[in-house]
Amino acid sequence: MLLKQLTLHSQPARYLSTSLARPQSFRKWYQQLWTTKRTNLPPYGHFTQIGDPVLRDKAAEVPADYVDSKEIRAIVDQMVSVLRKYNCVGIAAPQIGVSLRIIAMEFNPSIKKELPDITWKTRQMSELPLTVFINPQLAVTDYIKHKHAEGCMSVRGFSGEVERYAGVKLSGLNREGVATELELSGWNARIAQHEMDHLDGKLYIDHMDRSTFMCTCWETVNTKSGRVEIPFYK
Repeated sequence: MLLKQLTLHSQPARYLSTSLARPQSFRKWYQQLWTTKRTNLPPYGHFTQIGDPVLRDKAAEVPADYVDSKEIRAIVDQMVSVLRKYNCVGIAAPQIGVSLRIIAMEFNPSIKKELPDITWKTRQMSELPLTVFINPQLAVTDYIKHKHAEGCMSVRGFSGEVERYAGVKLSGLNREGVATELELSGWNARIAQHEMDHLDGKLYIDHMDRSTFMCTCWETVNTKSGRVEIPFYK
């Protein structure tokens, strides 16, 4: 499911940021985003990769006047498109080059068919319908921590074990701009914590047990005599 590409104004920065010197400059900057033909500028149709400065910046809140704008709706649509195109469970706006505080999550039940039952049970996985939060805040509801391997589409080809809280509550605005809350547990709580980290310029590698960091295809690398490609496109 691919949604139409967005039209953005060319600008010197390689990614969108709302951290501007003067508050009144936001409106001018924002209006200019949608005026000329797009080149390959954000919001991208792929995941940004570690090393891109956008992944290390603290994302800005979406101003209240823009939450229900067509531009923010277009950014959310692009996030959902990329989320589903790459068949993953969570995405934050910085991962498509947009430094705004927006996340989207979706745990499709079809994923269960791809996993051993023991993995599904041990990681406390469960279905999560498409959920979008604008300007989200996270509160811990269960301080017990569980340690499991995590990967990230912005650190392709690697994983590491990370401790996360067992339960959290998200609050913020949904894609229609309506205030909402959602309590999550198990793996879905992990997804929420992972995506919230992205909004603060953090990656799972900042929290992981470094001794568990690994290339997820190391066996294939050996089997194929090193002739392995990790694609950044789909």
